[in-house]
Amino acid sequence: MNNKVLYIARAALIAAIYTVVTVLVAPYAYGIFQFRVSEAMTVLPAVMSSAIPGLFVGCLVSNIIGGYGPIDIIFGSLTTLIAAIFSRQLRKYPWLVPLPPVIFNAVIVGGYLHFLYFKDTPLLACMGWVGLGELLACYALGYPLLTLLTKRFGEYFKDW
Repeated sequence: MNNKVLYIARAALIAAIYTVVTVLVAPYAYGIFQFRVSEAMTVLPAVMSSAIPGLFVGCLVSNIIGGYGPIDIIFGSLTTLIAAIFSRQLRKYPWLVPLPPVIFNAVIVGGYLHFLYFKDTPLLACMGWVGLGELLACYALGYPLLTLLTKRFGEYFKDW
């Protein structure tokens, strides 16, 4: 089968899984403290490049469903895209792979959530709450996922 078709299919599958998991835990996936279980998938760019567009599209669809408006749809999704690209670049350092989503979401998403929706909450608190949710999802769930995938499949992912 054509490698481009496989790449797109894998990206679409990742987008679908991200969206479904986010919607399933919707009460915890949106707001100032977001614990998106789906953010554990942000480690996937380290083992498969198709995860980069997959995570972006999954986040985009999830943010459309989430109801926080155009700013969240655009900037939340772009934040995921940027974080995925940086995570891919850090793939040789597994402990650092989950860090870009934590930092970028804390600063960018925490920042606009403060200015748009949580004006009574201090900016650093908004960033801290978003960062904490990301830290839990990316390190407590994502890092073990990355470790499992690399131990189980190892070199198999090189072509993904």
